[in-house]
Amino acid sequence: MANISIIGAGSWGTALAWLLHNNGHEITVWSLMEDEVKRLTSERENKRKLPGVILPGDMLFTSDLQGACENRDLLVLAVPSPYTRSTAHNMKPFIKEGQLVVNVAKGIEDHSLMTLSEIIEEEIPQAVVAVLSGPSHAEEVGKGLPTTIVTGARKKSTAEYIQELFMSPVFRVYTSPDVLGIEIGAALKNVIALAAGAADGLGYGDNTKAALITRGIAEISRLAVAMGAQAETLFGLSGIGDLVVTCASVHSRNRKAGYLIGQGRTMKEAMDEVQMIVEGVYSAKAGLALSEKYGIDMPIIRAVNQVLFEDKPAADAVRELMLRDKKMEIEADLWEE
Repeated sequence: MANISIIGAGSWGTALAWLLHNNGHEITVWSLMEDEVKRLTSERENKRKLPGVILPGDMLFTSDLQGACENRDLLVLAVPSPYTRSTAHNMKPFIKEGQLVVNVAKGIEDHSLMTLSEIIEEEIPQAVVAVLSGPSHAEEVGKGLPTTIVTGARKKSTAEYIQELFMSPVFRVYTSPDVLGIEIGAALKNVIALAAGAADGLGYGDNTKAALITRGIAEISRLAVAMGAQAETLFGLSGIGDLVVTCASVHSRNRKAGYLIGQGRTMKEAMDEVQMIVEGVYSAKAGLALSEKYGIDMPIIRAVNQVLFEDKPAADAVRELMLRDKKMEIEADLWEE
């Protein structure tokens, strides 16, 4: 049995707390908001963010960050990506040398272009940082529906330790050394999901969504490889796997926000209606900046930025994507003479 704290009481943090408790571990959940801690303690259910998942009586909830961080076998950092840096900064004084921190949020910081694990390492240099990602909506994990995910770490032993803690009959965990590839796929699939949702909002069909998914993973893969990641990672769970589920699922906040934008809402109106952090909006600018930095053509990412931040109508963006110059799908000279 491990002593684990979940830093963040959102839907994903709550689902992982439930999962890890079911695996026999001692769980503490931290929230910045004292009123949320009181509700979780008394109601044993995160009614607003993950309704229907009953939290066991011996699971602890606290707003004391020091108490949540100290003397833990594992810290799971589960705050939304825009708050990763500030939360990690506040955690630093309480983190011992070699403390294992696994990040489960998805995003890229728009002004620094750093991945979330890079941010955590910068803010908490004494920590050992790993990631956990893949096609895993909290609503389904909290119901015990079969889910498969990947953990990435620099050392094999670190990844295998996380794998051992999280594995269950309904939660299968693979390991990978490609932390960068996992994080790039996790962050940018949210941007493609905004495009897929917009296509749904415009009334387009399955052909359009399939095109966005396949060409989207091509864009993400080109960038990730240019940055030093492994192409195979993007065709795995944290790449195409997470992209498919985020583009198609009714649970996807990014798809829902995109759908509302496709129906004519502004970005702000869509985010207000979703009422949760839409991480693709925060990663879109970073994705575009990375494409420019590495000289990678990413037309879907560019189009999403135009819709989000330049008030381009979604239908116009799709039309321009369709009317771009002719291209080869496979850049290889295999033609017969």
